[in-house]
Amino acid sequence: MSATYLEYSDPNGAEHKFYEVTVDGADLTVRYGRIGTDGQTQRKTFPSPEKAQAEADKKLKEKRRKGYEDAVQGVRQKREVVRRTFTETRATTRQGAPLLWKFDTKATAFGIFADEQQVWVGNEAGQVHALSPDGEVQRSFTLPDGVKCLVRDDRWTFAGCDDGNVYDLSGKLPFVAYEVEGSAALLWLDIHAGTLAASDWDGNVFAFDAESDQQWANVATGGKMGWMVRVDDRGVYYGHSAGVGMYDRTSGLPLWQARTRGGVLFGWQDGGDLYAGTTQNLIQRFTKAGEHVQDYACDAAVLSCATSPGGEYVFAGDSGSAVYCFTRTGERLWKLGSGVGGALSMQYSGGRLYLVTSRGILAALDASPEAIQAAQRGEAPAPRDVKLAAAAQVSAPLTQLTVTPDSGQGVRLVCERDGTRLRVRPATPGYQEWNVQFPRNLREAGATYLVDDLVDAGGFYRVVGDIRRIG
Repeated sequence: MSATYLEYSDPNGAEHKFYEVTVDGADLTVRYGRIGTDGQTQRKTFPSPEKAQAEADKKLKEKRRKGYEDAVQGVRQKREVVRRTFTETRATTRQGAPLLWKFDTKATAFGIFADEQQVWVGNEAGQVHALSPDGEVQRSFTLPDGVKCLVRDDRWTFAGCDDGNVYDLSGKLPFVAYEVEGSAALLWLDIHAGTLAASDWDGNVFAFDAESDQQWANVATGGKMGWMVRVDDRGVYYGHSAGVGMYDRTSGLPLWQARTRGGVLFGWQDGGDLYAGTTQNLIQRFTKAGEHVQDYACDAAVLSCATSPGGEYVFAGDSGSAVYCFTRTGERLWKLGSGVGGALSMQYSGGRLYLVTSRGILAALDASPEAIQAAQRGEAPAPRDVKLAAAAQVSAPLTQLTVTPDSGQGVRLVCERDGTRLRVRPATPGYQEWNVQFPRNLREAGATYLVDDLVDAGGFYRVVGDIRRIG
């Protein structure tokens, strides 16, 4: 038996991977993934030991051509994971917020996404739940690592995890849609029109296309702790310990940067505005051209912020477990105690402010004027406790495919080698020759797959429904 172990680190520090090939007689085993993890394993039996060795030599030659080098396993360690730590100060208001319901996820939660159909929460234990706006648990997932954020790109929902993977949660089973590596811990992610942006502990910002290929990387400009990254059609916006700034979305060229009062702990965007929550008890609003136009003063460090559509109302959560509402022009309308811990992230939808907290609770706050006025009089109702049904089905990520019969229904895909990369493209007539966003760990040269449908996502396709391998 012979084994060869290779490692790869790109010059920008965005990828740290290993690749191991083992030949045991006619059996070939390939193991690959992020350094410090067990990775993925593929096994194949060949007609003879000579054919197995020839395939191993071919695979190793391809990897070395891409920059992989012989290494000793265990010398380079897995990237560190950073948890946000803060001192939860004493509550400064006695009035409790009008919470409609609350759901205890049992672990500190950062990830949230809310619209009029569903409310999503992800916690540090890797658990993701989707609830109705009225608090009924509809779907649950268990991912391999802690969830830093939940984001939406058109009608697809993604979870960014501490393992550097971004999982597509749109189908029955989640799968890896993007892979992000770095020497420093990832802190935040955002997606728009297929472009994934990531920021890390050192304040670096990276951009990846829909197939996880890195488009550009920028070294931090004077700050660390990149707790803010947002993307739109024009650019990638970041915030760290020294301020905020913008990179061109396509080229990564820096367009502007501006200092903030205090380090940035959270960022939000709405239309033409950016909102940065800071350690100096402020939300600072900037135009997307970099002009500072408004401050919103809180009584403790701002852990999260959000707005209603158009920025009519600005909301904040502070380290004293208080929640605020301001007018666009900076007038404070109210401050109420959350009763469920410091809001590490929040989102407004349909007249409600949804919070996820340091105590791992997802809560729905009734932000209507009538409910707020009643709460200020001390008449806030007791929130309903939402429970996870004991029989609820929990889905884990898709890690391998078995060959199944061809049903003939759906869109056929083929996996082909394109230089040093494997690409998946449609084989059914009527589709453009575009790449399909497809899990890298499921790609195998020459394989054929069947999916329910493909959707044009702007120069590439996204999968609709289940993935089945048929050859």
